[in-house]
Amino acid sequence: MLIINGGILATYKSTDIQLSALENAMRQFDEAAARMNIDRAMLDILKQPRRAVIVRLPILMDNGKFKVFTGYRVQHSITRGPAKGGIRYHPNVTLDEVSALAAWMTWKCAIVNIPFGGAKGGIACDPTTMSKNELERLTRRYTADLIDVIGPDIDVPAPDVNTDAQTMAWIMDTYSMHARHTVTSIVTGKPIEVGGSRGRREATGRGVLIAIREACKFKKISLKGARCVVQGFGNVGSVTADLLHNDGARIVAVGDVYGGLHNPDGINIPELIEYVKMSKKVVGYPGARPFDSDEILKMDCEVLVPAALENVITEKNAKDIKAAIIAEGANGPTTPDADRILESRGVFVIPDILCNSGGVTVSYFEWVQDRMGYFWTEEEVNSRLESIMVKAFEDVLQMSLANSCNMRIAAFMLAIRRVLDVMMLRGVYA
Repeated sequence: MLIINGGILATYKSTDIQLSALENAMRQFDEAAARMNIDRAMLDILKQPRRAVIVRLPILMDNGKFKVFTGYRVQHSITRGPAKGGIRYHPNVTLDEVSALAAWMTWKCAIVNIPFGGAKGGIACDPTTMSKNELERLTRRYTADLIDVIGPDIDVPAPDVNTDAQTMAWIMDTYSMHARHTVTSIVTGKPIEVGGSRGRREATGRGVLIAIREACKFKKISLKGARCVVQGFGNVGSVTADLLHNDGARIVAVGDVYGGLHNPDGINIPELIEYVKMSKKVVGYPGARPFDSDEILKMDCEVLVPAALENVITEKNAKDIKAAIIAEGANGPTTPDADRILESRGVFVIPDILCNSGGVTVSYFEWVQDRMGYFWTEEEVNSRLESIMVKAFEDVLQMSLANSCNMRIAAFMLAIRRVLDVMMLRGVYA
């Protein structure tokens, strides 16, 4: 296990087309920090991750041979509380990507004002080619190798790309076996039966819906009948689309990695969700016509929800976007240069660190419930989530209006200020 204390600091290039996720995150931070009168040394402390861990994971595969995987866990900040963030399994996982996601988690937690810092983890692997038994062995080995750097009061993982409630159950069990007693609060996003929270699976998408509602109120756009486009139809995209559909919006287009669907009269989202459960992709659904998913960002609509990958909205395509509101369900979907183009064109962007913070908010609820041993109804969870998300949106909006800046810069300014205030009250241990 390799531990890097003090972290990684990116330098970024002049054109956003080449920006990595980490370069994007650092540039967003710098643009907000430049508007704040904060000592440079304090900013450097806030900006860099406090710890990065790299683990090599030899796993016995089903064919009887060993294969070595590389895993990461980055803790960006523990100033406001334990580090918090998901674990993703993907062939393209890198230390830079995980570091960027950990930083975004710090700011996300600060925006919704919950007592967590930011973390993220991942393993470079292709889970689509692995059996359930192989994934279980990989998860348990990864957990065991991180046993000294995670914990309910230290760093609390959660699901992310290609991980789910079952993955979290394996982590919880492995950690508990080492602790010699059941520790449900080590992870969030678990099955209900082992200490999960009601409403957690839908939480990120529900948070996106709440943010869209508030943005529509501010922009005086009726959500009922509004044309909405959703890029990405995984958990976040599908839940957001379903909730928007239930609120009376028209989902005119959706897309995933395999292709896109378009129906100007609106797609029957509950029907599409059932279709995707069987086919694992939106392509082939008979209730809409197929089209090139690369064009989905350019469709005429009131609300665009990028809920797939990082850096999909760039300076190359930002000028072609016709949406009035962009609600960032994914992490880092918009590059800094694209942000400037969108702002100049009057597009209202709800930044990721605000828009998709419903997931970590309900993760916080789950952590609290586990520690109390007392669990809430789904109605209680959703009501508390709505209250926090509406307050967070209003806080960022007021920061934006007071400083004549876009919502992303305002969100970073608010988050930086909240983390810095706690850091200054605690003092810097040196």
